[in-house]
Amino acid sequence: MNGLEHPGVLDAFAHDTRENKLVMAMYETRPWEGGEAQLFQLQEKLNAYLSFALDGEMAEAFPQFKHLPLEIQLRSVHEPAPETWDLVHRIREQLGFQNIAFEVIHVDESEIPKNNQSGCCSEGGCGCG
Repeated sequence: MNGLEHPGVLDAFAHDTRENKLVMAMYETRPWEGGEAQLFQLQEKLNAYLSFALDGEMAEAFPQFKHLPLEIQLRSVHEPAPETWDLVHRIREQLGFQNIAFEVIHVDESEIPKNNQSGCCSEGGCGCG
């Protein structure tokens, strides 16, 4: 199971060889109508990703990538609501201090891995059919 409602799951992880960076992606298929609960889920998922990246787990599991820049992506089927964009701007500001990029990318629902299917990224695109 992937998506914001599953904070303990890494939805997608890849080495973007074109830009030589590490990408961790999270998916949101629901419309941005969840209000505070949905924003909290985004924060929880982001915190889990940051813990994996900054607490040494990622470097231990993937030592070949430990020196690459990191980009976390929120891949959303729907346009985020204004309050979500407010949170995104604060996230970007805070992650900038850690030299971590945070991007919001609009995707088609067909690009989202199905439940119980591990997500993958390749050459700048995330998601496996």
